[in-house]
Amino acid sequence: MLLKNGSKGDDVKKLQEKLKLTADGAFGLKTEEAVKAWQKANGLKDDGIVGDGTWSKLFGVSAPVATVVKEDVVIPSGGPLNLEKLKGHIPDSVIAQIPETAKKFNITNNLRLAHFLSQCGHESGGFKAVSENLNYSADGLKKIFGKYFPGNLNESYARQPEKIAARVYASRMGNGDETSKEGFKFRGRGYIQLTGKANYTNFTKFIGEDCIANPDLVATKYPLASAAFFFDSNKLWSICDKGADDATVTAVTKRVNGGTIGLPDRIKHFKEYYNLLK
Repeated sequence: MLLKNGSKGDDVKKLQEKLKLTADGAFGLKTEEAVKAWQKANGLKDDGIVGDGTWSKLFGVSAPVATVVKEDVVIPSGGPLNLEKLKGHIPDSVIAQIPETAKKFNITNNLRLAHFLSQCGHESGGFKAVSENLNYSADGLKKIFGKYFPGNLNESYARQPEKIAARVYASRMGNGDETSKEGFKFRGRGYIQLTGKANYTNFTKFIGEDCIANPDLVATKYPLASAAFFFDSNKLWSICDKGADDATVTAVTKRVNGGTIGLPDRIKHFKEYYNLLK
């Protein structure tokens, strides 16, 4: 569950009705301001973003499981993808995954590809990280996941990735409770971390291979495809199509990251890839 400025759909309507706003299904500034006010009044971080915690407290139920929503904006290809020009700039193993991924996930031109690769490259530390690192120290747990570790509980979880993931991802994103250990089983994998049993289930339905029984496939076989699934499901291609300027990279980054962390690096690599591809 992640609703924020720019989100649309039935969940936004439900949210607006709960906040006694005009339920038009479009999450704009008024909705954001109302969410912030509600969060502040209820002791939550007033960031205007509706995640699992805000949704659960608003409605007294777990956030709904996301369904697969394919983006319906597809434009003419505008020529072939110039993959040979990427050699030496991104790993050959990544280039090898592009043709099949492009066919399945609407990467129909070099502009989309440049936006996509720049985000994947940044999120994965240069296409190196394909599985979430949860090897946090006690201090790191307090800093990153403080609400899940009250008192000195963090000390008994420190440097134990399986226990950490099982706790912080428990009972959300389609996962079972902490004892199920599904939080670890369905931890973030791929170049843009696919996380949670609900997202693994949706990806499995689309890709046609059982990533529920074998979630490591997301890291080993589908690190790029799972990232493209994220782009397609979150309607990012229509944002990519707006252009090759910094404002467009910023808009894509906000949808991927939820903010602008690492924006200069993303812009740098977008320009590099786009100049090679165009």
